[in-house]
Order: sequence, then structure tokens, then C-alpha cells
Amino acid sequence: MDPIQINLSVQELIAHSLAKGEGVLAKNGALTVVTGKRTGRSPKDRFIVKDSLTTNEIDWGAVNQPIANVHFEALWQRALDYLQDKPVYQSHLAVGADPAYQLPLTVITEYAWHQVFAYNQFIRTFQAGAPDKTWTLLSVPGFNTDPVRDSVNSEATVIINFSARKVLLCGMRYAGEMKKAMFTVLNFLLPPQGVLPMHCAANIGKKGDVALFFGLSGTGKTTLSADPARYLIGDDEHGWGEHGVFNFEGGCYAKCIKLSEANEPLIWQAIREGTVLENVVLNPTTQEPNYNDATLAENSRATYPLEYIPTRSLENRGGQPSAVIFLSCDLYGVLPPVAKLNAEQAIYYFLSGYTAVVGGTEVGVPIKPTFSTCFGAPFFPRPARVYAGLLRERLIATDCPVYLVNTGWSGGSPEQGGKRFPIPVTRAIIAAILNQELQHCEYTILPGFELAIPKHVTSVEARLLDPRLAWTERGAYEQAAHQLQTAFVENFKHPAYSTSG
Repeated sequence: MDPIQINLSVQELIAHSLAKGEGVLAKNGALTVVTGKRTGRSPKDRFIVKDSLTTNEIDWGAVNQPIANVHFEALWQRALDYLQDKPVYQSHLAVGADPAYQLPLTVITEYAWHQVFAYNQFIRTFQAGAPDKTWTLLSVPGFNTDPVRDSVNSEATVIINFSARKVLLCGMRYAGEMKKAMFTVLNFLLPPQGVLPMHCAANIGKKGDVALFFGLSGTGKTTLSADPARYLIGDDEHGWGEHGVFNFEGGCYAKCIKLSEANEPLIWQAIREGTVLENVVLNPTTQEPNYNDATLAENSRATYPLEYIPTRSLENRGGQPSAVIFLSCDLYGVLPPVAKLNAEQAIYYFLSGYTAVVGGTEVGVPIKPTFSTCFGAPFFPRPARVYAGLLRERLIATDCPVYLVNTGWSGGSPEQGGKRFPIPVTRAIIAAILNQELQHCEYTILPGFELAIPKHVTSVEARLLDPRLAWTERGAYEQAAHQLQTAFVENFKHPAYSTSG
């Protein structure tokens, strides 16, 4: 193996990446790369080693697929053998901003740009952790797996080994798999310590008020949490314990499709030298990014460190939340733009995780309605009741209000001519939640869903607040609403949603 390059600077890593032909520089200074046919996560190719530590703790199935340790060890060695005559990059990083729960992480990558991604997404310590606590992530995108030989499903594979504290990624050029693998690790390790791991963004106001934004990729977590009037804690992965909220990461991973300076000014300004753009099309003459071009991928991305957001929490954490927001991208066009949930509804919608798979975040999956447990089923290895129970405990302890915010369609589905709520409308609703306007307004109940919807929200047209008024035909609304209600009922029959036991 060539000498390992350890803890290089971002500038050095980018220079290596350019010299190796891994990417090119955009006009704004960002390193731009293409990830090939996999431009999103590959959930069917993720496995967890089944052994004495995990056998009775993991919710095994299509999401959490088991693999024997003997296959993992053989594949890990073959990956190391593959790297013998290649340059390799290594860094000492960490996940978890709270020192009480932080995990040291050694990241070893074949690609220089994958190491830049790791620098941006994880917490930069550059200090080796204790051997009995340190995790090792090995990313070898040039080495493909063999389904027959390796007992996997395709030429690309992610395997998590909790007993060995190792994560192996083979054949995966899409870097988002790296951060989601470590998210899964924390989602397994933290619940026994009384910490609720969450697929959510978080920010904090000037008075210390913390807001959480739950949701699947593409539903608005990054966009809505990047608020110039508030301080960003993080855009995707957090823990909520008895002392408050803390970020798992050290950076952001923002969707770029249709990105605009007007609607996402903080994200736009963060894309510069040190940022990595995945699958963003560049003008061949000017090298200007074209964020509206989905030729390479609908799921184009930008990864940048938190320090690129001027309004951020320097501690990377905050106190107890004063608002929890569930972001639901409703493709039926029947949910209101905002509703206040009672305690029972909060747990129900958390377990249901109704939204849409948006913009190619999973390989081969078009935009469609979905129910994703805890607003992130692919990343939660324990049974759903574990996370729901922790959420219930936190809500009771803090008396924190919970809101359902529809960032999807109004007046019908896309096929029926419905329109997606404009970002300024959703921002006005979020502002009303955060300034506690919705704590003190009048509500009416939406029949069928029994949701409490406000009668007035500053800067939002009244006709938008009641979804029935946005439809040209009330009968068509009732039919679509019934379809969604039926889908909720059918989804909740699954035994995984039981909060008992």
C-alpha cells in the first residue's frame, strides 16, 4: 500500500482530487464530482452484521438486512488487498457534538474527494481516539462486490459491524452513504443511554429557543432550518437528551436541484471553495453551476462545513426544544399547510412518518407517497417503539408543542393540477410557529383527519389554511382525503408500529 496520507488539509485533498481526475472546479470554487449511476442512497445494499450483540436488538427485515461476520471479515480483507498499490487518505474525526456521547471516527478513503466530504460532514478533531471506542469507516468505491461470493445483493455494498466498530463501503461513489452509515450507528448506540436520535434539522433563536425540523430528504429540513434570523445547529441528524439537543455532524448536505439565491441565500453563499458539489451540471464554457439541470441527477447535492453558515450555533448544540415540526410533503394535496398536534397525534404522525420520496434520494425510486417510520426508517435499526417511547418521554418532560407542516401540494395532486406550497408561504408558517403566534391563535378542526388548523397566520392567505378551499371541487377533495386516510390506517396495521413491549 502506498504511504497513507493522514489529516491532509482540505486544500491538499482538493489538489489531489483534481490531479487524479476525480472532479473539476466550478466557477464559484466548489469541487464538482459525478457519482455515476448511483446518485442517491441504495437501501437494498445495506447490511448489518448479525451476531451476539445485534441478534435480539435489531428490527431485522428489508431495511436492516443481516449478514454473517465471516462474510464481512472476508470482504474487509479483500478491500484492504485492493488498496495495496493505491494512494489512500485517512483522517481522525468524530460524530456527536456532545462530549458525553461523542464517538471518535477514523475515516479511510480511496478517493481524495470522499475525504473532503468526511471533513465537511463529520466533526474535525484530527486526534486519534481511544482504540476501544474508535470506529473505522473504510470507503473503497473502486472495489466492487460479488453477490455470489460475498452474499450481498449487487456490485455495491454498505456493511455495519457493531461488534468490530467498523463500517465498510464498497463500490459506492455517492458519498451520502458515508454519513448515513454513521447516523445508523448512533441510532443504535444512543437509545440505551436515554438519548433520542432524530432525522431532523435544528436551529436556535437569539433568546435560546430551539426548533426541530423532522422530515425525509427533500421535504425542507435544510432549506427551512437555514434561517438568517436564527442560528443553525445542524441540518439533518441530532440527538435529544436530558440536557438538550446536539448535532451529530459538523456540516450540511443540501439538495441543489432548483437552488436559488432568493429562496436559499445561506446555502447559495456556502457553495464556494471547500464545498463539494455532487452531480451538479456545469456550463462547459463558463463552469457556472446550473442547479436547474437534472441531467446527472435530481438528487444533486452540496456538502459544506457548518462554519460556512455565518448564523450558526458555535457550540453545535442547544437546550430543550420549544417547537417540534414534522415536515410532510403531501402528494395528495389534502393536508393543511400547518396543524397543531396533540400528544397522541404527535406519536401517531412520528410513527407514521407520512411524506414523499422526493428528488431521487433513493436509487431507482421516483417521487411517490411513502410512510417512513420516525421520518427516517432506513436509518433506524431498533424497533420503532424504542424511538417513539423516547420521543414521548421528551415531549412530556418539556411540554414542547408539535406541529405538522405540509411542504407538499395544495388543491390536488401534481397530476390533478395541484400546486406545491411556495417556500415563502412555508417560511411564513415557520415564523408564526417560532414567534409563538400559533400558540395563541384560534383553531378549527379539519374533519376526517381531526387536525387543528389555525384560522389566521400572518402573511398567509386564509384560503390556503383550510385545504378544502384550495380545491375547485369539494367532492374531489373528499375522495382524495379518504384515500390518504385509508393509507394511514393500512400502514399503521404493521406490527412494527406497536409502542408496547
